[in-house]
Amino acid sequence: MKRALLLTVPLILVIAMVALFATQIGRNTSLLPSVLINKPVPQFTLGPVAGIKEAIGDIPGFSTEDLKGDVFVVNVFASWCLACRQEHPLLMDLKSRNIARVYGINQKDAPENAISYLKELGNPYDAIGSDFNGRASIEWGVYGVPETFVVNPDGIITYKFIGAFTPQTYKTGLLAAIESARTGVPIPKTQ
Repeated sequence: MKRALLLTVPLILVIAMVALFATQIGRNTSLLPSVLINKPVPQFTLGPVAGIKEAIGDIPGFSTEDLKGDVFVVNVFASWCLACRQEHPLLMDLKSRNIARVYGINQKDAPENAISYLKELGNPYDAIGSDFNGRASIEWGVYGVPETFVVNPDGIITYKFIGAFTPQTYKTGLLAAIESARTGVPIPKTQ
C-alpha cells in the first residue's frame, strides 16, 4: 500500500503540473496586467549612465518629476538583453517620428556596456537613467527586460508592454497607446 502511494502521489503531481502548463500555452505574456496602469509614475530618481556625456553626448538621467507635460515612452533595457537588440530598430523609428519623448532605464548594466550598445545600435533616448541595482525597475513593476511603458502628460502610466516589440505589436500596441495617451481616447481591447 505504501509503495503504491509513493508511486501515485508523484504521478498525480506531474499530471497536475502538465495540465497547469498546458493551460498557459499560447497566452500572450506581453500583455500581463499591471497594477500601475492608470496610476501615477512611481517615485524615483536616476542619474545618467556614467561616462555617457564624454562618449555619446549630454544625455541626462531623469526622475518622476520629468515625466509630466508630454507623452513619454519609458523603455527598460540592457546591453546584455537579446530581445532589447531585436526591438531597438523600432525604438529608433519611434524617435524619428517625434510623437513622444523616449526615455530609457538602463537596468543592471555596466556603464561601458550600455555606451557600447548605444554606439553600435544608435541612441533613441532623450534621457537615460542608470538603474544599476534595479531598485527603480522594481518600483515600476518590471519583470525583466525589455519592458515599455507609456506615460500621459499628467504623469499617469497608461500602457505597459512586456518583451520585445514586433512590427505588428509596435503598430497596434505602442503607437496606438501613444495616440491614446495624447488624445485620451482608450485603445480598443482587440490586442
